Amino acid sequence: MDNRTTSFLKSRFQNYYRSAEIGLPDRLPNKEWAFIFYDETSEKMMHRHKAFGSPGEALDYLYGMAPAHVYHSTAYYEFPSEKKMNEKNWLGAELIFDLDADHVPNAPRNYSDMLELVKKEAFKLLDFLLDDFGFSERDIELVFSGGRGYHFHIMNPKVLTLGSPERREIVNYVSGKDIDFKYFFREVAMDGEFGIGSRTFKGIKNVPVKCTLAGYDSGWGKRIAIYLTDYMKAECKKRYKKDMFPELRRHDKIGDTTIKKLINITNNESSLKDILEKGRLDFDVRNFKDIAAYFMQDSVENFLHRFGASVDEPVTADIKRLIRTPGSLHGGSGMLVKKLDLSELENFDPLNDAVVFGERPVKVTVSKPFSVQLKGKDLKVEEGLQEVPEYAAVYLICRGVAEYGYRKNQPNP
Repeated sequence: MDNRTTSFLKSRFQNYYRSAEIGLPDRLPNKEWAFIFYDETSEKMMHRHKAFGSPGEALDYLYGMAPAHVYHSTAYYEFPSEKKMNEKNWLGAELIFDLDADHVPNAPRNYSDMLELVKKEAFKLLDFLLDDFGFSERDIELVFSGGRGYHFHIMNPKVLTLGSPERREIVNYVSGKDIDFKYFFREVAMDGEFGIGSRTFKGIKNVPVKCTLAGYDSGWGKRIAIYLTDYMKAECKKRYKKDMFPELRRHDKIGDTTIKKLINITNNESSLKDILEKGRLDFDVRNFKDIAAYFMQDSVENFLHRFGASVDEPVTADIKRLIRTPGSLHGGSGMLVKKLDLSELENFDPLNDAVVFGERPVKVTVSKPFSVQLKGKDLKVEEGLQEVPEYAAVYLICRGVAEYGYRKNQPNP
């Protein structure tokens, strides 16, 4: 990036920070800050170990310096400006989740499609946070990263002192890593309906026993119930019986008679409702519990793709992480690191709602063909001198495919 381009970007960022609403973190004096600045060097250098004693001090610094990237620590320190980490005196840290397209399997290359896929991951994570962990909405701060994903900040006092091992366990839970289906499909002493007869249960003779889906009404048990019944419904929509339940037919103990009984269960709406609402696994099918467990284990990859949240494990486990500051600009895109209410996520369009610069025409020299959708417009530029709206010029320059103004040896449009 040459001097003119650097000056252009810095002036645009400085103009933004003149009146920007920055999401300053709680307990501001206990946070470490870090910055990457626009300069003439090819290498990006992070300047960290900065601390601010008041909101005014922080805001004045952002306006005066107009950094390319702004970060603050997820941790709280007694002495955040100390240069050595062990001298900062760690006091606790927010629980952070980073959802980025880099960590979503088979993410599309198209930027708009990529962001839409990551939004779906955000909804899955939100389900875990609200339902499984029981956090309230006021415990959760949701932020669009300004790039390719979202950050979730959990600031409930109960999580602040968790160590890295405990945070890794939380990641394992929301991703479904090492999920054990044997726990969910099991026999219990009958104390309700759907018993299939008396037999020995844990050494006690003539005790009514039933097969059940543990935890069917919450957490992973509920997700298993939904996945299992959705599968059975989908299979029975097929035209020919011989095409139904191909995954189960691969099991050497499942024959045509069992398949017919499974079809009967699936065609009975109340039976599927019993699975969802009562965890029922006792049907007129021998070892239905084992069949269901086999199917889940055999299709675990698809199951976790549907329900597991693809979060960046090192970010969550790191109790001294730096994270982008809400209200700042992302130096790799020129877009806003935008704080969102949870209710805004559904209709949030990053390529429109996180674009802060205007429409005035700006000339840039493009180094290679590039396309992106911004503010509802399909932007396609070819190599050479181009005139584009300011918001597009900032984006192209931040992405490293354009320089500001005219360059020698480049053809005029």
